[in-house]
Amino acid sequence: MSTYKKPKVTVIGSSSMDLVVTSSKRPVAGETVLGESFQAVPGGKGANQAVAAARLGAEVYMIGRVGDDMYGEAILDNFKKNQVNVNYVQPVAEMESGTAHIILAEGDNSIIVVKAANNEVTPAYIDQAAEVIRTSDIVLIQQEIPEETVEHVAEICKESGVSLVLNPAPARKISPQLIEDAAYITPNEHEAQMMFEGEDIGVSLRKYPNKLIVTEGKKGVRYYDGEQEVVVPAFIVEAIDTTGAGDTFNAAFAVALAEGKSIKESISFANLAASISVTKFGAQGGMPFRHEVEDRQ
Repeated sequence: MSTYKKPKVTVIGSSSMDLVVTSSKRPVAGETVLGESFQAVPGGKGANQAVAAARLGAEVYMIGRVGDDMYGEAILDNFKKNQVNVNYVQPVAEMESGTAHIILAEGDNSIIVVKAANNEVTPAYIDQAAEVIRTSDIVLIQQEIPEETVEHVAEICKESGVSLVLNPAPARKISPQLIEDAAYITPNEHEAQMMFEGEDIGVSLRKYPNKLIVTEGKKGVRYYDGEQEVVVPAFIVEAIDTTGAGDTFNAAFAVALAEGKSIKESISFANLAASISVTKFGAQGGMPFRHEVEDRQ
């Protein structure tokens, strides 16, 4: 085994419980159908990325909110089992935890997300954890929390000289200031099209060299290194469940950068981790541990 010093990675974002029902048929309005199975599993982009980063060997601090309900307790227990520090995941009194209500039927899914306690990840709440952010090797954030909070975190990171990885999911327009303040931005190709509406992705990449990192599934990952467009190939595997692959990629990319790897090396490491994640069921269920990634390098 190689010697390894844990980098400090802070993840800021959503924590929720995924309530997943499978059925052969999706009900229409007013209809009741019998389902085949039900699972309640911890999720949320922030939580997924925190768990993935911890499994990959980082010292991980999660900053987020849960409700004061049984789902909140389950989410916190899951963090602790995965060695994620939860000092800054505070329950919101008399509020429910965020939930995603997922119907898997007829070869597709339908999802209703209730943000609930995740809306309480406010700029003022972030200020309580500002010292953790300032002393991190890298910070990772997504967009399932209020927009003003993401922008506030970016300001703190820029002032502190801490690199921020912005995973702009779910997709929404983001301000030019946020693009400037983030060290790395990691949209998939659909999110990139929304961010840079009407612009060829190649043009966007050249505008933001070594910052804009576009993931394109099996086609790999593209960025512009200041001289040329670089494509880092994906690892081709037999995919069983692609849920959480993007979260695994972002976590692994952040961990590798925090360890001092180059952008290209970090993307390759992240591609490998994501490829392993899709070979098992569940968003967090497939997220690999460090030794699993190292064994395939």
